[in-house]
Amino acid sequence: MLKENYRLYNGVKIPKIALGTWQISDSDVIGTVNNAISIGYRHIDTAVQYENERGIGQAVKECGVARNELFVTTKIPHDVKSYEGAKQTIEDSLNRMGLEYLDLVLIHSPKPWEELFAGSDKTYFEENLAVWKAMTEAYQSGKVRAIGVSNFEISDIQNLIDHSNVKPMVNQIRVHIGHMPTEIINYCQTNDILVEAFSPNATGKLIGNPAIEALADKYGVSVPQLSIRYDLQLGLLPLPKSTSKDHMKQNAELDFEISDKDMTILGKVEEIQSL
Repeated sequence: MLKENYRLYNGVKIPKIALGTWQISDSDVIGTVNNAISIGYRHIDTAVQYENERGIGQAVKECGVARNELFVTTKIPHDVKSYEGAKQTIEDSLNRMGLEYLDLVLIHSPKPWEELFAGSDKTYFEENLAVWKAMTEAYQSGKVRAIGVSNFEISDIQNLIDHSNVKPMVNQIRVHIGHMPTEIINYCQTNDILVEAFSPNATGKLIGNPAIEALADKYGVSVPQLSIRYDLQLGLLPLPKSTSKDHMKQNAELDFEISDKDMTILGKVEEIQSL
């Protein structure tokens, strides 16, 4: 599975599984990423706000794998909502990581976190278009191979599509068993936008659920393996996070297929809150 790719609408290949690095410190992430790459991971996901870009850049340079075989994603912070701010953020990320280009840059959130979580009605449509302009220029100049968004709803994405000649290639959102935002997934897939699934294991909250445990036992796999495979069979790109080399290896051992009947059962699991 680690050797398999999706292809974005612009032709760029993106590995089907990424290593998530949220809450891994800048010093610890070096060893974590090196371990992941030694296992076979080629897609590393970070963000400015994770504060570990420097360590990830160091691991990329030290790992012994050619840069063009690796796929590195980062994100513009939730509160950067201007053209100049986004332009500088991309340059700063390149400099921190010591890389000549980034494979994917996302807008981390359509609005500042405090407003997003409070359900604010302010859309930030114009601000996101300004950020998108900077990202589009970075993409067209070759500093970034692909651009996209994260946590965006349909209206947020449609705003970019309606006012730019480059539409998002990716939308990274929370998707896992017990949390299926079907409407936005269908919209993205209809518009040829790849959906990446962060927190595919619901930050550990799937463990202990009787229905999920029973199906994991049926297939002879762990709950994380079942949940990652579930996202893959939906055509999504999961981003499991682990600092354990054994767990990283297990998370990529996905040589089994969940039956249609069991996919339906998993799709009906009661809502599980993971954040």
